Amino acid sequence: MARVTGVLFILLGLALAAAGGWLLSLGGSVYYLLAGLAMAATGALLLRRSVAALWLYALLLLASAAWAVWEVGVDWWPLAARLDVLFVLGLWLVLPWMRRALEQPRVGTRPSLTRTRTPGMAPAREALGLVLAASAVLAVASWFRNPQAIDGNLQASAAATPAATDAPAPTVPPGEWHAYGRTGEGQRYSPLSQIAATNVDGLKLAWEYQTGDVRGKPGDPEETTFEVTPLKIGNRLFLCTPHQSVIALDATTGKQVWRFDPQIAGDLALQHLTCRGLSYQAAAVPAASGNAATAQPQPTVAAAAPEPARPGVGTAANQAPMTAPTGEGSTQENANPAALPLPVAARQGPTAPSCPAKLFMPTADGRVIALNPDNGAVCADFGRGSGQIDLWRHMPNVRPGAYYSTSPVVVTARLIIVGGTVLDNASTKEQSGVIRAFDIRTGDLVWNWDSGNPEDTAPLPPGRTYTPNSPNSWSISSVDETLGLVYIPMGNQPPDQWGGRRSEAVERYSSSVVALDLATGRVRWHFQTVHHDLWDYDVPAQPTLVDLDMGGQRVPALVQPTKQGELFVLDRRTGQPLLPVTEVPAPQGAAEGDHTAPTQPRSALSFEPAPLTERSMWGATMFDQLACRIAFHRLRYEGRFTPPSEQGSIIYPGNFGVFNWGGIAVDPQHGWAFTTPTYLAFVSKLVRRHDDTTLMVQEGGPPKGSLPALNENFGAPFAASMKPFMSPVGLPCQAPPWGYVAGVDLRGGQVVWKHRNGTVRDLSPLPLPFKMGVPGIGGPMMTAGGVAFYSGALDNYVRAYDVRTGRQLWQDRLPAGGQATPMTYTGEDGRQYVLVVAGGHGSTGTKPGDSVRAYALPAVPQ
Repeated sequence: MARVTGVLFILLGLALAAAGGWLLSLGGSVYYLLAGLAMAATGALLLRRSVAALWLYALLLLASAAWAVWEVGVDWWPLAARLDVLFVLGLWLVLPWMRRALEQPRVGTRPSLTRTRTPGMAPAREALGLVLAASAVLAVASWFRNPQAIDGNLQASAAATPAATDAPAPTVPPGEWHAYGRTGEGQRYSPLSQIAATNVDGLKLAWEYQTGDVRGKPGDPEETTFEVTPLKIGNRLFLCTPHQSVIALDATTGKQVWRFDPQIAGDLALQHLTCRGLSYQAAAVPAASGNAATAQPQPTVAAAAPEPARPGVGTAANQAPMTAPTGEGSTQENANPAALPLPVAARQGPTAPSCPAKLFMPTADGRVIALNPDNGAVCADFGRGSGQIDLWRHMPNVRPGAYYSTSPVVVTARLIIVGGTVLDNASTKEQSGVIRAFDIRTGDLVWNWDSGNPEDTAPLPPGRTYTPNSPNSWSISSVDETLGLVYIPMGNQPPDQWGGRRSEAVERYSSSVVALDLATGRVRWHFQTVHHDLWDYDVPAQPTLVDLDMGGQRVPALVQPTKQGELFVLDRRTGQPLLPVTEVPAPQGAAEGDHTAPTQPRSALSFEPAPLTERSMWGATMFDQLACRIAFHRLRYEGRFTPPSEQGSIIYPGNFGVFNWGGIAVDPQHGWAFTTPTYLAFVSKLVRRHDDTTLMVQEGGPPKGSLPALNENFGAPFAASMKPFMSPVGLPCQAPPWGYVAGVDLRGGQVVWKHRNGTVRDLSPLPLPFKMGVPGIGGPMMTAGGVAFYSGALDNYVRAYDVRTGRQLWQDRLPAGGQATPMTYTGEDGRQYVLVVAGGHGSTGTKPGDSVRAYALPAVPQ
């Protein structure tokens, strides 16, 4: 036993010393070299059956514990990575069979029959035992410390008022949810308070509906995700699925009312397959004066609906005659002869001759379809009889699937406003990022704002196309109809990691929030969140509009979360910062033919992570942590905004983002925000291209079917390899926590509390419920009951939190990943429901599913 253990110690020690010497040569810590030599020496002493092995190992463990505390303090997970292997090996050495193996046989006797105690054995074992006990005490003490946490309590301000006395009446009834963020302001806040901090732990599953739409079908891209936030109008819920079905449910029972299949065109070049939500236009009700020009929206759906519409089933009474349509809604008259013919919604199923109210569904093949909320029939009075808008009209570089709107369109009294996603880093010849406004009644184009040609917003004449490859807006926009502005979160021009050929207009509007005039589409103001973006730091989240009490005044504000961790708080009338924004120096030295901006903007309200250091590296053991330390020194890293490089650069935060499309939730009564910051480092490596056809970074081989070759950047001098910064065993190289919930006072610009969120139960080979703080994607939701809900953490739970303190109040296990944003509403039975979608997220690897789950407090017997 002693010989086997000795050989093991020698092998582990030599490996540790060799890698430690490599680390030291890179400028890293000397500890691993010394520890490896001490471990190998312990093994040599074990081969000689010398009790000195125990003394040497006790010294090694004691010195290692002291070094670990010096590096990271009394913090359990970083300590565990440094000491776990050493502790287990120490336990092995003090076990009884190792004592017997180390005892020397008496001189002149047969070793198998008689043994005697080796001089010094007892003190050596006791010394090692004491060091092990001290290490255990250190470990237990670290369990009760959480150095990353911020404890606090959000306090109501005396200035906070329920609402301004001259504010207009709310257009969305309290028990309903009419837009992705409940309203066009994107607050993700409900005035309902039946579910409160005092009773939320009584929530029970009221009903569950399964859509039957699960990722994994032929042609699905990796990022096939169920990200929808349903709408609730009247007693109906409306949602869309990843494969683009539209479903109406009874909001109280969860029973299906109708289902619409848009029959998406096949063979699409998809990077994403998702639908984050539908949009709703309420029926207009004439004002009391009878003046049609002052008609107001009626935010209800008829209580009694016709029979569910079924594709291919209908009568002459509800079928609009189909002739070759013309105009902006046409799918036949397309300025691009290369465009493939698209399905025509009005030819696929029942139609309604007119739709007083409408649902708008963006589809993966590049359409926006208008449906009757009552029965799912296609609105024949929209799109010149086609029931849809063809988003490929005037679009350059036609490639079906490469461009479409993954997010719900913006709805105003007279317009729908549509952006769209393009392929990430496939080539320099992608579609335009144009923002278009269409007449909400007819589908005719009213204006177009192309960031590559920003001054010309008049509808394009036949034969012209929009600017190829201009920055796009793939996320959710917000609108303030009183100010006459729509707020667009802008992305970047492909390729994201190399910008040597960007035009002046592209540089101006990339990674910006742009306020467009609703009447003309012209820019009123813009605010750039990243200068010369080389990190895929596009503005990912819906801008949240809220009126804040600041400086003794109630100010119309816009809060913009970003991937790099800023919360920019701006005056939404002018774009001027309400909380200070400073320009901080940024690392220099871009790739050949490119440049970097000398400074980058930083908000006074920031979730910017601390810069990574060698001490930040982590792993399951000291060995993979050592591998991460070596990788850290071999890669380029100079802090946030380190440029991508051929060497390989650490990008932290990575393009997964501190915040992503889920955004934040804001309580407009108190000026509080509930946020869910995530911290993951990525590695971005530029790979020099020698032609425009060779696949350079497709590690899994060529894409299947019509799916695109992402990150190849055909037409640019470099392809880009991008992946999370992971250890050899597949764990993040940076120490946890990786995900938090945090409470913010927007008025004072303070993070009041911040706590790790989520367990590794669904991320590790064994279902261990360690609360390490895991990444998340998807948004939170807040209520007037002082409770926030969030299901986006990667451990398949929905949780409720006390908004004031962040304390977790309730959780429930989900059947699949919950990477969507919850919502809440009132059912016909008077109960408040919390709705959660659990369908999984393809690129994060959470469990796939198709569930829509509604929770409520138990009904009170009458």
